[in-house]
Amino acid sequence: MSDLNGQTIVIIGGSSGIGFAVATQALRSRASHVIMASSSSQKVDNALKRLDALIRQSGLIAHVTGKVLDMKDSNQIRAFFSEIGQLDHLVITSGDPPILGPFKTLDLDQARGSFDTRFWGAAVAAQSAQLKKGGSIVLTVGTVIKKPEPGWALVTGQAGATDSLTRGLAVDLAPIRVNIIAPGYVNTELWDTVPQDAREKMLQEAADKLPVKHVASADEIAEAYLFCMKCGFIAGETLHVNGGQT
Repeated sequence: MSDLNGQTIVIIGGSSGIGFAVATQALRSRASHVIMASSSSQKVDNALKRLDALIRQSGLIAHVTGKVLDMKDSNQIRAFFSEIGQLDHLVITSGDPPILGPFKTLDLDQARGSFDTRFWGAAVAAQSAQLKKGGSIVLTVGTVIKKPEPGWALVTGQAGATDSLTRGLAVDLAPIRVNIIAPGYVNTELWDTVPQDAREKMLQEAADKLPVKHVASADEIAEAYLFCMKCGFIAGETLHVNGGQT
């Protein structure tokens, strides 16, 4: 595998969690330009400061750019990629917090927004991105595509749709490589909406059930994204990175 020397990486969702970890590791792998996009201007600004500090402290020859982007707005997505021009790799980790609960009582109209972000947003981005020869797209789902949990019916449906989209895109966009990562439990800001005691209990219970006996850090999951960008012989694949959960 090669490194990312001199390459331009776009990470939608790159201001926090797994996306931010991918951004830091891409820079350490000698990417020359990392472009982050997020729906929150505050998160973008904070992430830029942290990544600029990493570049200075590590003596890297690179720069980072931050953009505010609403993945529910197709026109905004198209304008975003038109402004960027050519890129080497596109990573999408963004998504609204999952809408969970008994299926019969869920607000399905509210849930459509999550589908717009995670499925249609990814589809529009894949259509609009101007990827160079040898480039790749890496999308994100979750372990629920293989092992659904009670209360996760809508998330499972959306994840399955995005997983299938990946395989279709790998054929339609070839030789651009398209793959998808399915992380298990990861300790990121995604769980910040859950009260701390409940979050810690949930993550510890999850860790106890795993062969590796811990939930993932964002950096551990980011390694899979780097692999998909660097390896020129992987396409149309779903990488389950879940500590043995499935």
